[in-house]
Amino acid sequence: MLAAFALRAALAPREQRLALAARALGVLKGPFAKLGQLAALRVDVMAPEARAALLALRDDVPPLPASWIRGEIERALGAPLARHFARLDARPLGAASIAQVHAAQLRGGGEVAVKVQYPWLARSLRADLALARLALRVVTGARVDDATWREFARGFESELDFAREANSAREIAANLAAEKNVVVPRVIADASAKRVLAMERIATIPLSREALLARGIAPTAVVEIVLRAYARQIFLDGVFHADPHAGNLFVIDEPSAAANPRVLFVDFGLSQRLTTELRRELRAGILALLNNQLDEFLAAMQRMRMIEPGAEPAVRDAVGAMLTRLRGEGGNALALSGERVLALKDEAQTLLYATPGLTLPPDLLLYAKTVSTVFALSRDLAPEVDPMKLAAPYLLRFLAQRE
Repeated sequence: MLAAFALRAALAPREQRLALAARALGVLKGPFAKLGQLAALRVDVMAPEARAALLALRDDVPPLPASWIRGEIERALGAPLARHFARLDARPLGAASIAQVHAAQLRGGGEVAVKVQYPWLARSLRADLALARLALRVVTGARVDDATWREFARGFESELDFAREANSAREIAANLAAEKNVVVPRVIADASAKRVLAMERIATIPLSREALLARGIAPTAVVEIVLRAYARQIFLDGVFHADPHAGNLFVIDEPSAAANPRVLFVDFGLSQRLTTELRRELRAGILALLNNQLDEFLAAMQRMRMIEPGAEPAVRDAVGAMLTRLRGEGGNALALSGERVLALKDEAQTLLYATPGLTLPPDLLLYAKTVSTVFALSRDLAPEVDPMKLAAPYLLRFLAQRE
């Protein structure tokens, strides 16, 4: 299959070739689709048109037949399906790179969402990882350096452990317990295993401005809940749900939703824990940015391994020009609006792609991607809300901390 897609891609025009590449990686699933998703985020090495084609992999991975899924649940749980579930819907709620999700009902009652890993992934992991790297290079021309590749492989392997995901969900739920308008669904431990994860299923309303307004729910109230929850996770807790798109965030459908909306977080497969070292260097870099200190900012970038050997002069010129523009806009990054922060994100993407030797390590890439996605979600739902004003108190507490 891979050879056939590669041949078709080689003979096709560039735009069609990129679409074929994305389709091939999606059909192959597992590390193939996941690596395509990673490449779509690599603003430092991927051309914009290639990134656009691969971004579709986040939402468009073809599902497996229900018969395969039923068999995998029984193998993972070591028991007939009927021992745990009174019903399993044949049509999936969604399909992603490593699993698809089906609605089900427990034998004892209660609606759940069952996340089921594709059956071959763990068995063929090493060979598939090697082929995925080759496939990405052949059909898109992208090259992934060894350090990034090792980090990707470790991260992908950890995502295959649904017990780890369940623990992440429990930890984030405990951290957000004081946020009464945030809900993390309960893990159903006796119907879960390393490759199957059952979680409480709650009726929801899509996180779109149109859907919220149709139900009389103020988008501004929802955005404030989401922003505060993420600011707390990112700046104070140091562990966060790292996939904040509208397929993973919902408003709970309940009679009190219009007066007192509650936001549901789902899918904790992509979560990140910031190391003490990274938190320290992020703090140093942000402080240098706030104080317009180019040397200190570059030093923090060096310690975060963002500058390759020999690239410092070109990076200094590019980053210095950006800081000069910031000074011309008032000098204090905390005073920037959320809309300007998103514009700076776009400038930073261009800077990364256009400056040889400037790169984002995978852990920092996921951090930056999460922050920018939350800000973009805020803009789409309630453009009148300034996310920087809501995030600033949490950011200031972060800057005042000492690791």
